[in-house]
Amino acid sequence: EEFALFIAEKGSVTLDGTSLTVNRLIDNDTFAIMLIPHTLQNTTWGQAVVGTQVNFEVDMFARYVERILKFSRK
Repeated sequence: EEFALFIAEKGSVTLDGTSLTVNRLIDNDTFAIMLIPHTLQNTTWGQAVVGTQVNFEVDMFARYVERILKFSRK
């Protein structure tokens, strides 16, 4: 939930260094992505299983927008 503000449908997230498009939002802490065959064949995602821990990063543009809005509220 800490990062929910930064995740938008058709926006991007990075999981284990792979930039991916958010396909849909499910709730405040869950989202869906789709992996195409090229990504599955050329990254480690082809071996991932449910429960695999991953590094998660939100889109930097979203962080910049949040920071700008934070200062514009003052």
